[in-house]
Amino acid sequence: MKIGLLVGREYSFPPAFIERVNHLGAEDGISAEMVSLGGTRMDEPARYRVIVDRISHEVEYYRGAMKHAVLQGSYVINNPFWWTADDKFFNYSVMAKLGCAIPRTVLLPQKGYPADIDLAPESLRNLQYPLDWDALLDYVGRPAILKPYSGGGWKHVYKVNDRRELLAAYEQTSPYCMTLQEFIDFDKYVRCFTFGKTDITPVAYDPRERRYLVEHRYLSADLG
Repeated sequence: MKIGLLVGREYSFPPAFIERVNHLGAEDGISAEMVSLGGTRMDEPARYRVIVDRISHEVEYYRGAMKHAVLQGSYVINNPFWWTADDKFFNYSVMAKLGCAIPRTVLLPQKGYPADIDLAPESLRNLQYPLDWDALLDYVGRPAILKPYSGGGWKHVYKVNDRRELLAAYEQTSPYCMTLQEFIDFDKYVRCFTFGKTDITPVAYDPRERRYLVEHRYLSADLG
């Protein structure tokens, strides 16, 4: 069993914890190490049975990654859902696990952080640097959509065709946590309204004009 440690600006606890776990757990195949994060894919399997999380309440990317780890089967201490219950990346991952067709998506580390959060370089030592941007683009495909992992209103959404465009857009995203998602060249575009958790009504929508369409035969009977 492998235990991961996600930490902030603390110096004595992390090495002491890792050393103690590795010493006591060696005979039983239990080990501990620092978590390393560098872009979280929605189908990425759990790498740790347990993660001790001492920093995700301050770093939004960490929080999204920890919720995804729970979905993939890890036990995370402390519970990342105490801060926010859901976000787009978590919802994408849930739907993919349920067998729905979801565009390939990666959760990205933030470009920058809110000014009112007191972060030091040590607070981000679990991050991989530099990111393998080409590998992330290979995973989602080109073109791709860069957009916030929570919120809405079509704000801070970018369509990127290559690494250069992705990095140029990413530079503008601080302090938001972003996702990189496979671009779907759609034939039909609908938004769905759910009533009472049982009835779903798809409604035609034009994302270019950002308005709903009154078109009662928009979808075939097979599509909905």
